[in-house]
Amino acid sequence: MTTVPVLLGSTACSGSAVTGGGETDDDGPIRIGIIADITGATSDVGSIYNEGMLGYLSWVNAQGGIEGREIEAQSNDYAYEVPQAEELYRRYVSDGVVAVQGWGTGDTEALRGSVASDELPFMSASYSEDLTDPEDSPYNFVVAPTYSDQMRVALDHIAEETDDGTEVAVFHHDSPFGSAPVADGEEWIEEKDYDLGYDSYAMPDDTANYVSMLTQAEDQGAEYIVIQNVSSPAAQVAQDIAEQDMDMEIVCLNWCADELFITTAGEEAAEGHTFVQPFAPPGAQRPGHADPAEFLEGEGESLEEKGLHYTQGWYTMHVMAEGMRRLASEGEEVTGPNLRDALEDIEVDTGGVIGTGTVSFSADSHRGSTSTGLYEVSDGTMNEVAPDVTPAE
Repeated sequence: MTTVPVLLGSTACSGSAVTGGGETDDDGPIRIGIIADITGATSDVGSIYNEGMLGYLSWVNAQGGIEGREIEAQSNDYAYEVPQAEELYRRYVSDGVVAVQGWGTGDTEALRGSVASDELPFMSASYSEDLTDPEDSPYNFVVAPTYSDQMRVALDHIAEETDDGTEVAVFHHDSPFGSAPVADGEEWIEEKDYDLGYDSYAMPDDTANYVSMLTQAEDQGAEYIVIQNVSSPAAQVAQDIAEQDMDMEIVCLNWCADELFITTAGEEAAEGHTFVQPFAPPGAQRPGHADPAEFLEGEGESLEEKGLHYTQGWYTMHVMAEGMRRLASEGEEVTGPNLRDALEDIEVDTGGVIGTGTVSFSADSHRGSTSTGLYEVSDGTMNEVAPDVTPAE
């Protein structure tokens, strides 16, 4: 277990003993639970995201916490296994947390009914569109453009850049996370009347390469490969395209649109591919990068080395903490229901890190942003093509 403010290594041991059913006393720490992928199938990006959340908590607590109250978090590895996430969640509820930070789409959707019944606000690194409607998910909050909005932006880009009849192959993680935007992408093509072919392919785990899948996509006539997966397998696809001398361009959505894709694929194989990335990378030098950069410098590290997913975790936690700050500043009790109401009534400034820079929810929508950046890999770096892109009207 990792407990903040005292940061330890993540383990699977039990959390600290606390009391209360989703509420804290006015003077004690504000308790939250974190479900993290440190060793599982998406740990290449999940571990650094978790570091970003914990880094934010260390930073904010050092600044005096939330109106003088520290945020105390239990952070545990669920290894991308939904039953383990459900077990951790039950432990956190019994320990009296007021909110939970999760990770994947599978676990977030599996816990959706429980967090509604327990009245615990739940944010995660899943941007599934199914989580944004308060009618169905009253306690889930999505801070960034949904996977479906990212897919829409990717297809808008392809339709604008190509001639009629272009074929698009979607390579996706074989999970609810991977399949989340696939059907919505096909519907978008029909809605916008794009003359694009569209087929999807589930990516197997533990494969040495994706040449056979690329051969299928080549038989389809695909010129573009949209990838809804994490960095390491996406980088392998880029290497395979280069080694097989295939004329295909990758468009990575959020979880493979990063520095790790470039370094893992290699500069030559990564060159020219496109990223749909709602979180500005450190190289974009947004005002919101200053605090995590200064914090890491004090730890003997750098934001450039940690990468954009560190900032992604940092600002997801920041959005939740700002809801707590609203309650504390107004003398309201920090409970799950009160935190939900606060989040539905604030606009959180992320200093240009997420989309246009602000995240806001309402009682009618828990979709925090629809704006994403568009980047192209050039000379081993993410070069911004457009900073503020939303799905076509």
